[in-house]
Amino acid sequence: MKRRGVLAAMGGAAAFGWTAIGRTARAAQPYTGPLFDAHLHYNEESFAPYPIADVFARMQRSGVRAIVANSRPNDGTKQLADASAQAAAAGVTVVPFVRLYRNRDDYTGWFKDETIHTMVLKELERGTAAGPYRGIGEFHLYDSANANGPVARSLMQLAKQRNLVVLAHVDDAAIDLLMAHAPGTRLIWAHTGIGGASVARVRELLQRYPSLCGELSYRPGLTGADGLLSSEWAGLFAEHAQRFMIGSDTWVNARWSDYEPLMAQYRHWLGALPAAGAQRIAWGNAAGLFGIATPT
Repeated sequence: MKRRGVLAAMGGAAAFGWTAIGRTARAAQPYTGPLFDAHLHYNEESFAPYPIADVFARMQRSGVRAIVANSRPNDGTKQLADASAQAAAAGVTVVPFVRLYRNRDDYTGWFKDETIHTMVLKELERGTAAGPYRGIGEFHLYDSANANGPVARSLMQLAKQRNLVVLAHVDDAAIDLLMAHAPGTRLIWAHTGIGGASVARVRELLQRYPSLCGELSYRPGLTGADGLLSSEWAGLFAEHAQRFMIGSDTWVNARWSDYEPLMAQYRHWLGALPAAGAQRIAWGNAAGLFGIATPT
């Protein structure tokens, strides 16, 4: 973003105390407030090496105070939801989502598989020990055209009807297709375009869809070698601080091993932002989406 564009964005973001922040900025201290992990998996291969007590301990040490839990199969999310004593001791609120995958085979054909639709309806009816499911996903679309599959369309419409949030790992073209099925659906764009959609394209989609938010794990180009935000992303956050959130994406066990360093990396670049904007991205946006009180 050119300097003139950054300065124009500052006017709309004055309430958050934004100034022109680029890779030359240096954080005096990391962000120290609460974190909301808006993209967490507890998949079946994690059960033995990372038991429930261990995963909550990792969250507690990282200052994570709420999570969006979605797992393959949904048994992992139910285990997190069932562990009310461990969650309370760690100070973590579990926000459960229904994931669409019973096994790895479901990743590539769910969008046309009516048994997936049936499974989602049954899970929603059952709910969890932590309360009703609050969303659907994470799901993947490796070909954006599959966003027009019958089950993809039905689940977007179901989310809109039931006021559920959708977590979608898709490209930018699929965002347009999914939102066309159910305008106004609250959609979290996992990785905010892991394929590398330009910052200009991300900005365009945020402006087009007021109910779209971006989750930032694995996002290419977000930070530089110093671990701080690129100037392009700092400019985008200055304009849209209320539209982003963070996540761990513990899709493989190595991400659980690195959980605390991952959260520390977020704290590093968040610490270079104005305090109000950092708090929104770290906690407030996701907490507001799900009605979670800020911890004291």
